Amino acid sequence: MSISRLLKCAAPSVMALLAGAGNQESGPHYTADGALILPADYREWVFLSSGLDMSYSEAPSMSGASQFDNVFVDPAAWAAFKTSGHWPDKAIFVMENRGADSKGSINKHGHYQTTKLAGLEFHVRDESRFKGGWAFFASDGASAASLIAAAAPCYACHLAHGALDTTFTQFYPTAKILALKAHTYREQ
Repeated sequence: MSISRLLKCAAPSVMALLAGAGNQESGPHYTADGALILPADYREWVFLSSGLDMSYSEAPSMSGASQFDNVFVDPAAWAAFKTSGHWPDKAIFVMENRGADSKGSINKHGHYQTTKLAGLEFHVRDESRFKGGWAFFASDGASAASLIAAAAPCYACHLAHGALDTTFTQFYPTAKILALKAHTYREQ
């Protein structure tokens, strides 16, 4: 069979596969018991920021251990944010927690991220599902993310200190600039 004939035969099935992939609904997906299904491709999402040993408490951090927090947002939410200055309904933020190390390979100073995943945290906007529109979830990275109870301190803290739509946009440099231009940013 010639290459051109092979391509003509394969083209309809390839096009159907691509069309199906394009129709996959974005936004959060849940298990029957309300856990958040982990998005498999979150590391391909829009990278917002990385922090090292950040804490919102005056208490000392873990002695002798450091941690990086990498924050990603789903591409559809980022596209909407760039035009409106607000995080849209169905937005998903992922905070990936990874260990930090300072001794390894040729490194002599500073910290780098390890391959050890310490956990995942999610901030999800789903107005039809959650009172106040937003919810938090946590996962070990291997199983679906469990809903964090609305009484947990993260809800009140994000409401009081979030610079935009209960999110800590103040720590996302590119998003902060866009929010300032859109006049949707609340100074913290």
